Amino acid sequence: MNEKLFQAFSNPCRREIIRMLRWKSMSAGEIAGHFAMAQPSVSRHLDVLKRAGAVNVQKQGTQMIYSLNLRALQEMMIYVSQLLIGKEGKIDRDDDLV
Repeated sequence: MNEKLFQAFSNPCRREIIRMLRWKSMSAGEIAGHFAMAQPSVSRHLDVLKRAGAVNVQKQGTQMIYSLNLRALQEMMIYVSQLLIGKEGKIDRDDDLV
């Protein structure tokens, strides 16, 4: 599993960017407009998401358009569900834990 993907999700700003991209692709400027921080800071967050594989980027004219990389997010969901589900298809529990 891509550790960078989990690290990318550790930041609340990056999680908000993921939420924003759920329904539509957006330009870097549109994304930055939703935050009370400088655009270079938002660009750094977008770069972290891009390097982790959480988002795809396409250049359209002078704009960079960001969209979710659904394949990477699905793989992350599968990985997390496999951590929780045992070999028999049941949720692992350790009844001895207090």
